Amino acid sequence: MKIRSDILRTYQSIHTWTGITTGLVLFIAFYAGSLTLFKPQITQWATPSSAYLNHTPAIELDNLITQAMEEFPEVSEGFIVNLEQDASSLSWYEKGGGRGLRLDDELKHAAFDQNNNLVTQVSDQNKLGALIDKLHRTAGIPGTLGHEDIGVLILGVAAGLYFIALLSGVIILLPTLVKYLLALRTHKGNKRFWLDSHNVVGVLSLPFHIIIAWTAFVFAFHDPFYGGLSVVYGDKPLFAQQEKSEITYPINELHSIETYINKANAIAPEHQVSRLEFSKLSSTSPTLAIQLASSGRIQRGAYSDVLYLHPYTLEQGYTSISQPEDGIFGPMVNSFVSLHFGNYAGNYGRWMYFALGLMGAFLFYSGNLLWLEKRRQKQAIQSRSIRIMSSLTIGVCVGSMLGVAITMLASKWMYLLSLPINNYYLGCYYSLFFIALGYSFYRGAALAAIHLLYVLAAACLLIPLTSILFSTLSTATLAFDGNTAIVDVIAFIFAIVFFSAAKKAKHRAYHGEPDSIWAITTTTSRNALAPVPQSAN
Repeated sequence: MKIRSDILRTYQSIHTWTGITTGLVLFIAFYAGSLTLFKPQITQWATPSSAYLNHTPAIELDNLITQAMEEFPEVSEGFIVNLEQDASSLSWYEKGGGRGLRLDDELKHAAFDQNNNLVTQVSDQNKLGALIDKLHRTAGIPGTLGHEDIGVLILGVAAGLYFIALLSGVIILLPTLVKYLLALRTHKGNKRFWLDSHNVVGVLSLPFHIIIAWTAFVFAFHDPFYGGLSVVYGDKPLFAQQEKSEITYPINELHSIETYINKANAIAPEHQVSRLEFSKLSSTSPTLAIQLASSGRIQRGAYSDVLYLHPYTLEQGYTSISQPEDGIFGPMVNSFVSLHFGNYAGNYGRWMYFALGLMGAFLFYSGNLLWLEKRRQKQAIQSRSIRIMSSLTIGVCVGSMLGVAITMLASKWMYLLSLPINNYYLGCYYSLFFIALGYSFYRGAALAAIHLLYVLAAACLLIPLTSILFSTLSTATLAFDGNTAIVDVIAFIFAIVFFSAAKKAKHRAYHGEPDSIWAITTTTSRNALAPVPQSAN
């Protein structure tokens, strides 16, 4: 297929600048998004078993709730029943609660001991998985605009530009797509190798990237979209609203837990109830949110669907499960959301999206490297713009991964020191991120890449070693769930990958092309912001 050279140059320019302006934030979003696919496992891995009480058999749950209400009046306002084996069966918020991410939430857990006496304990909710998810959705950019995160809006804009970069990239490749699709021409220099790698990853995962770009854009701007519909609907509500009740129900009119489970099973027979959260039970607007899990089915949420019931009348409210009265709109929206989360194929889908997410992060990283390779000059000291972009690339990409790795590494040790763990998570990530970014500018990208990759490899290796160490401790308060060993296995694989990358970066720095931004000589190991000597121009 032939395309005029001037058209190709135009699309190449579009592809280059849409990619270079969004690549760094999208790298963080994709890398963190890959980890977020295993958010529950990461949180479980980071939480000691002592944070929960023994699981209570379902037949005893009603008696447990009744006794907890008698001893703790606040339970009558709301409580959580968890049917999964790796969590306390009954808990309620001692502090915090509600929707949104808060770092100071405290849960009081309740259970029966061996003598059938009520025992309770208070523990902080570990938010490691939630914070990695927040990093995925905001790229770590803090602040809010109204009720929206600024990072979410910026990533929404980046997703729109990213879609343009995808289309322009395909147009650039059309003339040589068949001939060079799977070619990795290592004998034609580093630039050609990175270009071929970038093209192979981009083309083979193109459907995935189109899905992610569109869904991320819609997620970021769905509120403005709905707000814009007011021009059409005026004051007419977009969705049916339930009439407000004036009735306050007595707490003893709550049904048995089995009744709620049977009601949920009747509405969603192909789902399993995993959690029931009661709230506002003493008000005129009590609610019961039931989480429903179904492996390998399309779900509206990342890990489960939700069904709302009136806890006293059992009247059905909103549900994310498609209902016959939803028509074609319900399944369409659920499919759209599920395509972003990758939950439609169960664990197989999550692993596939995990690999595709990491490939996406590589796509943006390699795009930046291509931009640098194309603009570098054949001289020992590169221009200031090249040095700044190379330091940004290493500092942001490696720094974000290093921040996550060391935060995970520190997690179990922070329990040992009894620290306010969630606040330390934030401090740990941002400290490491900005230290890595500053180091990259101070020492230059070439040297910083080697050092930071070695540190990153060491941090990933220490994660499974720390888990092994804590598994040998005799104290029960520091025991962690051994069923989450997959987190340690992945960290070990990452350690090998980053160690190999550090060795290759070191070899290229000292034995590669001397006029490269990645070469280290007595004249090139310099601050990225330092001016270029006149003799080098």
